[in-house]
Amino acid sequence: MSAAPRRVLGIDPGSRVTGFGVIDILGQQRHYVASGCIRAPENATLTVRIRTILDGIAEVVSLHQPSEAAVEKVFVNVNPASTLLLGQARGAALSALVLARLEIAEYTALQVKQSVVGNGHAAKEQVQAMVVRLLKLNGTPQADAADALAVALCHANHSHSAALQALTAGGVRLRRGRLG
Repeated sequence: MSAAPRRVLGIDPGSRVTGFGVIDILGQQRHYVASGCIRAPENATLTVRIRTILDGIAEVVSLHQPSEAAVEKVFVNVNPASTLLLGQARGAALSALVLARLEIAEYTALQVKQSVVGNGHAAKEQVQAMVVRLLKLNGTPQADAADALAVALCHANHSHSAALQALTAGGVRLRRGRLG
């Protein structure tokens, strides 16, 4: 009997555009499920932006039924107002995930880029190219959707490593890549 895949929802929060990416993980394999962007209307009030993100994430969760989620952490920007807006958007996304009772992991942009590209200072285009390659996509997703897929891939890599560390800490050994 084979194990069921884990479904991960990756989120790249933004006050105007929030990217999402859904992948399935089965062992070392990663399979693309869906991706896209949740867009707040132009010149929308804060209330409308937050509602758009909250409702959009809730809809993605309802449609794709992820078992876990990963969100990019906010970095401190030069502009405090922009940082605050980004934090509010991230809070709306986190709230939707909490209401859906999903476990949430958080990763910095540096961690995501390091995990997916191998370079923590990679350009957005490099991240997009690696997402296409790793998920064997026919086309290139929008930048925000590609970033969200990269967050999901980072979580897949980190959670796999954490699971192996937990197993080996419990006395299980790896021999030639297999549990022994």
